[in-house]
Amino acid sequence: MKWPFQIVAAMLISVATVGNAQLEVTVSPPKVVGQKAVIPLALRNGLSENVRSARAVVFLVDEQGKMVAQSTRWIIGGEPSRPRLAAGATNSYFFVVAHDRPFSTTNLTAKLNISRVVLEGGKLVDLSKHVSVTLVKP
Repeated sequence: MKWPFQIVAAMLISVATVGNAQLEVTVSPPKVVGQKAVIPLALRNGLSENVRSARAVVFLVDEQGKMVAQSTRWIIGGEPSRPRLAAGATNSYFFVVAHDRPFSTTNLTAKLNISRVVLEGGKLVDLSKHVSVTLVKP
């Protein structure tokens, strides 16, 4: 009677392994230069397929928690001339948020929200299950 138990255990292990595969984004603290803030991102595709495109929104928040600026960009692909992220590959991206005047403080925190991830063939990724965003503390 151990046979059915072993099959169920093997299925659970394979589901757990697939569940851990994800697109990981690490957000470093912003560097403010005049009217622009540059936010370095480190991307790692732990999915089994190439990522054709990924879109993100960055919110810059001051020390009181007030949003001072925001911007939306394709951080992977999005245009035919921009590269995709192969399965198992890593890449870096510098997200630039421009402001109409110089920032009043350089003590800003970047909050990143991935709004869309598209795999090869047009398949959309379930963001809540397969995307991980980590903020690096200054």
